[in-house]
Amino acid sequence: MTDNADVVVIGAGLAGLVATAELTRAGRRVLLLDTEPSSGIGGQAWWSFGGLFLVGSPEQRRLGVHDSAELALADWLGSAGFAADTGPGGPDHHGRAWAERFVDFAAGEMRPWLHGLGVRWFPLVQWAERGGGLAGGHGNSVPRFHVTWGTGPGIVEPFARALLDAHRAGLVDVRTRHRATGLVERDGRVVGVRGDVLARHAVERAVPSSREVVGGFEVSASAVVVATGGIGANHDLVRATWPATAGRLPERMLSGVPDSVDGSGIVAARDAGAAVVHTGRMWHYPEGITNHSPVWGRHGIRILAGPSSLWLDADGHRLPAPLFPGFDSLGALQHIAGRGDDHSWFVLDKTILGSEFALSGSEQNPDLTGKDVRLLLQRVLPGAVGPVEAFAEESPEFLWAETPTALAARMNALTGTRRIDPDALERTIRERDQQVATGLGKDHQVVATAMARRYVVDRVIRVAKPHAMLDPAHGPLLAVRLSVLTRKTLGGVLTDASARALRPDGTVLPGLWAVGEAAGFGGGGVHGHRALEGTFLGGCLHTGRVAGRALAAELGD
Repeated sequence: MTDNADVVVIGAGLAGLVATAELTRAGRRVLLLDTEPSSGIGGQAWWSFGGLFLVGSPEQRRLGVHDSAELALADWLGSAGFAADTGPGGPDHHGRAWAERFVDFAAGEMRPWLHGLGVRWFPLVQWAERGGGLAGGHGNSVPRFHVTWGTGPGIVEPFARALLDAHRAGLVDVRTRHRATGLVERDGRVVGVRGDVLARHAVERAVPSSREVVGGFEVSASAVVVATGGIGANHDLVRATWPATAGRLPERMLSGVPDSVDGSGIVAARDAGAAVVHTGRMWHYPEGITNHSPVWGRHGIRILAGPSSLWLDADGHRLPAPLFPGFDSLGALQHIAGRGDDHSWFVLDKTILGSEFALSGSEQNPDLTGKDVRLLLQRVLPGAVGPVEAFAEESPEFLWAETPTALAARMNALTGTRRIDPDALERTIRERDQQVATGLGKDHQVVATAMARRYVVDRVIRVAKPHAMLDPAHGPLLAVRLSVLTRKTLGGVLTDASARALRPDGTVLPGLWAVGEAAGFGGGGVHGHRALEGTFLGGCLHTGRVAGRALAAELGD
């Protein structure tokens, strides 16, 4: 089968949809390919919480948050840890340049552009990754996590709508169940895509689909855009590329992405001659729990915890400061991986659960996803929201007990070990409670929790009033076993300022472009070694927009 189009876009996730929307808006003809059935349009973004990193927004200003592009860039650079050599030819030259442009985008055009497309935001800006170190280190100095009204589906919707409009206008042809296996090259230029046609398989969104091959295809175009995402579902590849200096990832991990996120597009780009860089840079979460109602293989959900829970390693020891819940996820992961463990623990009580636990993902937040104001108001009432309550009741990883001794016994029973000493667990909780009782205290986590309550949003819906965990009025006690949850690839195809793929020698590989996670969210690694929350969806939006507009202009020459 041979077809002709101006551009072939591989991948119908958010970055691919945005690039397609920009191309068709300019009158270019697009062939959009995706391995999954049509139910999967929107890809991983559809499942997300819909959080966006916005800077100096009206929502921030209404809450008294003072932000600026200068402060946001300082936070970004403090988190990224880019190489000192950022000049041409330096390992982070393109990544840093993309970072500077993205911060300008987040402080400028992103919000009005999305607002014009009908996107709106929950007015209470969150603080998803606090950092907790020195001023020049990792983390956000102010809350910047803007949750989209409608969560991930709310972000996907305007671009899915644009896809339908373009299809009606004859500007886009969508071919689902078309798995790209390689790029077609001619005279040093990428001129098309080849691959397998898979058997039609009607399944719900993200449910693993058949890989039965029923045919092949080859399509040609003036340019190809790779928008296939990262490697998060390929656990063997994740473990193989994880840097040895960051510890050893466990054999037992959960997946925060559907099974189709396997890195195949990045491999195809590399085989065609593109440079693939920073493969060891990843962003996985240590706060994963097994989904009691899984959709894809090894399906895990991330707990978005407030700062009050005690975070203990597999032996029951507190993680070192500032590795508190919600402060430094990657640092906590590296600490756990450095010990060689496959799990850690949150220890808390029923009051903290009700105030501080949230779950990442569109399906775990029906109030925000469904734009249900009446259901949303329940977040300010005592007790946990419905999906959290469901996990607390149904998950075998949520362990309730009246005393530390009984809790330790249940923790050991779940893991089949005796690693949690009941006396040590009780001592740890009592020491923490003594610090809370002072009203001041020297414990860094207690101090940081008290500081968090100075922010009105944290005080109202995210941080419990300080209290003793051993006070029966706040019981029973709860331990939650946490597992590593794979999620984001921070490295990828090296791209220039227009999202054109580059060869290892730094020259442009004609005809090939890369966006979203496949391009490290820009330049092969816009985040450097660490990311600020809310920048993944934003990176897909930014790279797709830049590539679509630049490619449309180039085709017009």
